[in-house]
Amino acid sequence: MKNILMLIGVFLLTCFAAGAQQNNISGTVKDDKNESIANVTVRVLNTNLSTVSKVNGAFEITNVPAGKLTLKFSAIGYATAIKTVSNNQSLDVVLSETNSRLDEITVSAQKTEENVQNIPAAVTAFSASKISDYRIQNTRDLATLVPNLYSSNPGDGRNVTSIRGIGTTSYDPAIATYIDGVNQFGLDTYISSLFDVERIEILRGPQGTLYGRNAMGGVINIITKQPTNLTTGFAGIDLGNYGQQRYSLGIRTALIKNKLFFGVAGLYNTQNGFYTNTFNNTKFDKLHGFLGNYYLKFLATSKFALTLNVKHNENRNNGTFPLTGSVDEALTNPFHLNQNSTTEMVDNLFNASLSANYSGDDFNFTSQTAYQSNYRYYKQPIDGDFSPADIVSIVNNYGKDWNKVKVYTQEFKFSSPASGTSKFKWVAGLYGFYQKNPVKQGSYFGADGAVYGAEPNTTAVNINSGKSAGFAAFGQLSYQVTEKLTATAGLRYDYEHKKLLASGEYLIPTMDPIVTQGDTLAKANFNAISPKLSLTYALSHNNNVYATYSRGYRAGGITQLASDPTTKPLDTYKPEYSNNFEIGTKNTFFDQRLTANIAAFYVNITDAQIPVLILPEALTTTRNAGKLASKGVELELSARPVKGLSVDYNFGYTDARYKSLNVSKGGETVDLADNKQIYTPETTSMLALQYSYEVDKASKLNAIARGEWLFTGNQFYDLSNQIQQKGYSVYNAKIGFSAKKYDLFFWGRNLANKTYVDYAYDFGAAHLGNPKTYGISLVGRF
Repeated sequence: MKNILMLIGVFLLTCFAAGAQQNNISGTVKDDKNESIANVTVRVLNTNLSTVSKVNGAFEITNVPAGKLTLKFSAIGYATAIKTVSNNQSLDVVLSETNSRLDEITVSAQKTEENVQNIPAAVTAFSASKISDYRIQNTRDLATLVPNLYSSNPGDGRNVTSIRGIGTTSYDPAIATYIDGVNQFGLDTYISSLFDVERIEILRGPQGTLYGRNAMGGVINIITKQPTNLTTGFAGIDLGNYGQQRYSLGIRTALIKNKLFFGVAGLYNTQNGFYTNTFNNTKFDKLHGFLGNYYLKFLATSKFALTLNVKHNENRNNGTFPLTGSVDEALTNPFHLNQNSTTEMVDNLFNASLSANYSGDDFNFTSQTAYQSNYRYYKQPIDGDFSPADIVSIVNNYGKDWNKVKVYTQEFKFSSPASGTSKFKWVAGLYGFYQKNPVKQGSYFGADGAVYGAEPNTTAVNINSGKSAGFAAFGQLSYQVTEKLTATAGLRYDYEHKKLLASGEYLIPTMDPIVTQGDTLAKANFNAISPKLSLTYALSHNNNVYATYSRGYRAGGITQLASDPTTKPLDTYKPEYSNNFEIGTKNTFFDQRLTANIAAFYVNITDAQIPVLILPEALTTTRNAGKLASKGVELELSARPVKGLSVDYNFGYTDARYKSLNVSKGGETVDLADNKQIYTPETTSMLALQYSYEVDKASKLNAIARGEWLFTGNQFYDLSNQIQQKGYSVYNAKIGFSAKKYDLFFWGRNLANKTYVDYAYDFGAAHLGNPKTYGISLVGRF
């Protein structure tokens, strides 16, 4: 009710403000040859205002705020440009073709839209065209494309991502993911499949001040495409080996011009799978899924907008966790496994958000209310020992009252207006959440259960019903000290309350359940203060250096009930904190034809949270067990040296080691100090070359050839540093045609068919990276 009253108040405020002074911005958009460009999207950053250029290239935006504004110009086939202008001023803009100039990319990394090259932090941004070039179809595809970023999954669709040695190794992620401004709260509730995306931003290093909990290693910020007055749509089809099929369709339009906008997009994908189960000689990891994205925006006035966004993702996987018993087994007999218990995993995700945005002359205001849920279960028990023996299988199909995660979030954000000449820029806000996570899981011991010391045909059931709630207040202020020097300071306070109710029972046929753990309740409170300080010095308009200090925070928690005697159930583990120091330089040369960004970092983590996988229940518990230091360097280069040729290169080096680490193994405490962090390649490197040749100017038809080399360095998968994958290279390529109305490409990935471990558990079970795949893609646009 309070949210509704606030929205009504903001609406009335904007209605009264509608009669204020009218300011306009107009101009023309042309190409390098002085020819007019139609259908160019023109957006005023940090407002709700946008328009589309006419046939003669002319555009006009009315009712803009007073003062200086920043405009973004984007069109298919042209490099995106950013211009600063005062209202009531005519602006003549010249756009260069994509194959001769780099995009100027805006990001919302600091919760306001600005040029990525002006942010005093390491940020990698992928525009829509780059997302298409790299064939980024899942957040896992970002691995190695971003310096010091690694991402993989054990085959169940939940990605494990690390940045600079800070990894997501439990259900509380260390890398926060946002989609259209909504925090994808945990590994249970985020949607990893990508399509119809406007841009992706990857912020490296702790982002605790503006993003709060669980942004220890960084943030992945995903923004989908939004409708405008221009009706646009697309239809796509991808076909490849291993039965790969991917069909997409979408449309964006104005139902009422300048008032009501609607967008809908859908994706269906399926594949036969890479693995063969020798137990019954069938394909193991056969899957299919559907992803929908729906968007409705009401522009009540030029300053006030309401936006409803709904996303859902239904996945069905007939071979979850395609794992072999060891790395050697996986590499010796690739893509073959032997499991007796096979089932279908049902994974239903739902995300919805309602946002209200006010863009005024004195301040901007945004309210975003979001709901997320994930109902995930196995129709039949799934193999828990990854072998043909009938030892143990995992049961979690106990109805919708269990294993369905629900999350509610609310954020209010105030920020400085889009216009004005003040030396101050600021953002402040409040954030709150509530999570309900009822988990019921059983370990069924089959005919060979005695191998694990259990009675055959019995079930050990653990119930861990968790609830958590929290709030935060945050603020950040930037001040232009001199014409060249800018200082930024930020502060955030987080508070969180967690509650976990646990119980356990042992089921024996024909007998009443045996209570192994009576209902036991544990509660815990956590809080954190996350400061940030940075200085940026502009050597010139296109070159700057910066130094930043920031603090990261990953929430503490309560250990789940499990069978491991070394893990005390319902024991509280403390939050994990990090101090991050970063220096860097960002540079643009030769009229937006070359960018060169360099960063060096040092991260110190205290009370490091160490995940422990408990078998056979497949539950992950966490404990504080060490201190970690991570340091390294990063380089990113992008260039358009000659017309038609694009070159992208990055390099990352990370040395992440535990300064102290004591873990339990075999009932004893083992000192693993100086061991390297898991899921952290020592180096990452990527080189992409693309050449585009203009075939027909009128239709913007270009013949394109592209090649990519990706290198992932040595890394470990267990804290003892016994399970290792040596460095390896992967080669990708595509060739085809791109025009204004369509794209047609033949593509191949991992063309050398390199066999490598993509993910492994500390007990040895391993999952391989994808083998050589190839296919054809066709996308039509209107």
